Amino acid sequence: MRYFSSESVTEGHPDKMCDQISDALLDAFLAGDRNSRCAIESLSAGNMIHVAGEVTSSATVDVEKVVRDLVRSIGYTDVSIGIDADGFDWHLSLGQQSADIAHGVDKALEARPGGSVDPYDTLGAGDQGIMFGFATTETDSYMPMPLGLAHRLAQQLSIARKSGAVPYLRPDGKTQVTIGFDDGKPVELATVVISTQHDPGTDHEQIEADQKEHVINPVLELVDLDTSSTRYLINPSGPFVTGGPDGDAGLTGRKIIVDTYGGASRHGGGAFSGKDPTKVDRSAAYALRWVAKNVVAAGLADKAEIQVSYAIGTAHPVSIFVETFGTEKVLPDTIEQAIATVFDLRPKAIIEQLELLDTPFLPTAAYGHFGRLDKDFPWERLNRVEELRQASGL
Repeated sequence: MRYFSSESVTEGHPDKMCDQISDALLDAFLAGDRNSRCAIESLSAGNMIHVAGEVTSSATVDVEKVVRDLVRSIGYTDVSIGIDADGFDWHLSLGQQSADIAHGVDKALEARPGGSVDPYDTLGAGDQGIMFGFATTETDSYMPMPLGLAHRLAQQLSIARKSGAVPYLRPDGKTQVTIGFDDGKPVELATVVISTQHDPGTDHEQIEADQKEHVINPVLELVDLDTSSTRYLINPSGPFVTGGPDGDAGLTGRKIIVDTYGGASRHGGGAFSGKDPTKVDRSAAYALRWVAKNVVAAGLADKAEIQVSYAIGTAHPVSIFVETFGTEKVLPDTIEQAIATVFDLRPKAIIEQLELLDTPFLPTAAYGHFGRLDKDFPWERLNRVEELRQASGL
């Protein structure tokens, strides 16, 4: 037996709050101007929030109102809880996108004088970099099981708090799940860790009992795992009253492993939240999840990790690489060729095919960008399965 762990955090975790701030602002700018270029970063520490970055947009957005409304929706309404939505100190440092970057994005290298007239060659990648997508047969959502359960537990923490089922809970919280794998298959739930913020004076035994009844049991009913030896660690450090930005500074983009595959796959390094779809850190990572999920659903492999790379200002990827961890049903070279035949991974094509200018980004900013059962994200659709099978000769 081998054991693998993944973690998640609630929407009230200070880093996740900052991710949501950045994406709420991105949605607001895109709603007013679909051509908005945004790279928005948020920082929170104590009773203060600082929004910084670059925005080029014709939209008029009341940035402070968007931020305060978002913080309030999470449940941070008093500084004693973690931050006061109506009273936190406010700082804003937004400039415009660099003209040098805009030049390369607005007219890709391929479309410059004497070059291609293909409309999908007009939009260049907003940065260089490497991106990864991943899928596995471990779960019905094609996500790694440890992360899938960690996300569900974090969501259930929020449900228990907001529904009033566990009224003393506060917004901040973290979950962690360790799964035992036998011959690559998830078979045992080894450990569940939950750390949840709560009101002062709450009895620890009460917290443990309520977590098992209202958070853990509803999630475990959804899986078929051996739980006979499961270890439950609930608030193992003791009281967790001070939370949110009052307990720990928050920053956009600091939970990229939570956002993606829980450590089961590599990550290119770029964060997602606050970035418009011309930033391939985000859009290409979404596209590669789409690719990997369809590859696995097509039966080409039981597990697939796809890498692409881009150069800033170019439309076509520089490279593509497929890793199947020995689970392939056809040669990886054949899978790579099938992907190149079936998928167009130029930024403009990605934006159109995945409806990235018509899909709100705020819902992605907590509980994962991939494998969501509560959202119909276009990059989760299995709409290229048959084409991949045909292209690979299956």
